[in-house]
Amino acid sequence: MLLRHGQTVWSESGQHTGRTNIPLTAVGERQAVAAGARIRDTFPDGFAADCMFASPLRRAQQTAHLAGFAPAPLPSLAEWDYGRAEGRTRQTVAAMNGRDSWDVWRDGPQALSPAMEGDWVETLPGGEQVPVHNGPGETLNDVYERVQTAIDVAVPLMESGRDVLFVAHAHVLRILTTRWLDVDPHEARKLRLDTAHYSILSVYKGDRVIERWNC
Repeated sequence: MLLRHGQTVWSESGQHTGRTNIPLTAVGERQAVAAGARIRDTFPDGFAADCMFASPLRRAQQTAHLAGFAPAPLPSLAEWDYGRAEGRTRQTVAAMNGRDSWDVWRDGPQALSPAMEGDWVETLPGGEQVPVHNGPGETLNDVYERVQTAIDVAVPLMESGRDVLFVAHAHVLRILTTRWLDVDPHEARKLRLDTAHYSILSVYKGDRVIERWNC
């Protein structure tokens, strides 16, 4: 079971949100509660204490707890480190980089100018200030390799007949899904995953498959 975190102000504004530790909005909090109810309808027996994992980032942890789960933090579920694009919209990134367009899937953070690196503080609508770091970031392949660690945690539990819950972020969960399916990570861009929606990966007749998506 893959659960994306609820709404944040940056998920609404289109700002790339990798490692910046921003909270859920009030809408996101309500989404998380509703997601928990939907998941319990699908998995009425829930998940064992040692079968729940979440990104250590605040928005994923909030979502998990509001949904009614108590997962262990799993660093390999952290969101893609967008590096020089962090905290910036796609349009802003393109303008700062002096190019007509930039796409995280096609170009990645490393295609951006090192002049865009640095540290700054973002003031959220509620007044909270959060630090933002723009470093080199990760390549798509970096994330594709990293998520194998999470899969390696889940597989033995699944093989023992137990269900596993991951609570994390849109891009990392989509990339994890391509790794599960053993396909090119660029295919992840075709997998839409909305805030506080869940998906299910499983094994069918020996093949790793997507059982449900964006529910």
